[in-house]
Amino acid sequence: MQPTGVLEKSKATKNPLKQLLDYGQSMWLDYIRRDLFTTGKLKQLIDEDGLRGMTSNPSIFEKAIGESKLYDDLLRSLTAKKDLDATAKFEQIAIRDIQDAADALRGVYEESKCRDGYVSLEVSPYLALKTQETMDEARRLWKTVKRDNVMIKVPGTAQGLPAIRQLIGEGLNINITLLFAQEVYEKVAQAYIEGAEEYAAKGGNLKKLASVASFFISRIDTLVDSKLEEKLKTTTDSKQQTLLKSLFGKVAIANGKLTYQRYQSIFSGPRWQALAAKGAQTQRVLWASTSTKNPKYRDVMYVEELIGPDTVDTMPPATIDAFRDHGRVRPSLTEDVEGAAKVMEDLARAGISMQEVTDKLTQDGVKLFADAFDKLLATVEKNTK
Repeated sequence: MQPTGVLEKSKATKNPLKQLLDYGQSMWLDYIRRDLFTTGKLKQLIDEDGLRGMTSNPSIFEKAIGESKLYDDLLRSLTAKKDLDATAKFEQIAIRDIQDAADALRGVYEESKCRDGYVSLEVSPYLALKTQETMDEARRLWKTVKRDNVMIKVPGTAQGLPAIRQLIGEGLNINITLLFAQEVYEKVAQAYIEGAEEYAAKGGNLKKLASVASFFISRIDTLVDSKLEEKLKTTTDSKQQTLLKSLFGKVAIANGKLTYQRYQSIFSGPRWQALAAKGAQTQRVLWASTSTKNPKYRDVMYVEELIGPDTVDTMPPATIDAFRDHGRVRPSLTEDVEGAAKVMEDLARAGISMQEVTDKLTQDGVKLFADAFDKLLATVEKNTK
């Protein structure tokens, strides 16, 4: 079912979602479903809420196909195609939606001079640890979709990094996903710069080359908070208890703020300026996983606390609804950076390794997307027998 309220008109005189752009942040939709295009709902989001792009993943497609009848026509037509496996059938479904989304966002793409207006399509999660296969599939999807304003999603795994550099060097728009660690983010940003340099050397048009680094937020707090809970159960030291309690719901935002500091540092200086002089755009940080999982926390916390220039926030429908209704906009991303650094220092003092946290989240993320893809393919297979 369509999430209730996703397209309700704002009663406020100034829509907080539209205000985000005043602070340099673009709002993208972390959701895709057929009725967004067939009913004009996507156009309404663009016109009334200032929507600037869209992202998709296997889990989103699985829910769209498995929990609605919107794809029954195409599923029926695919039943007769016995030569296609479930993956090929899914691609036909997904590519139709991606193309329609890209066409609906074409005006944003042109108006923003290729900065926004993108829709993302993910390579198979089964390839997350395979460099060559990732490159082959990304190229194939890019050619099949045939839209300037599509981004191909590639996970920021160790095996994904060389693929990211190579694909950007070939002029593909790449959305690097599943980023949790600041150190990995730096490698991703460097891969973009190296790829852009290679593309420029080939005579490529840097003005049309785009990339985002999708940094996941709420999943960090979910895992860290569980570790804090475990430690609280085993300590009787009052100072340690105070330290542990002070970190709940703080680490994800602190990690994001410090990552943005790295962004500002990387995309400045002579090396970057040489590319910028040729029309290159920075690879923006995109905040993903922005819905609040813990009911104790403000439901728009991960949007309100990470607002800043040259960033993207991709939100699921419920978070868009909530922020439209009661979001508060301020330039929060560069506030109290020293405090963010202290949070990370306190986390280490509390005996929690951020590297262990981010390594586990990356591994879990690869598995979660693969599991969702399994479920998605089973749904397609079941409905096209």
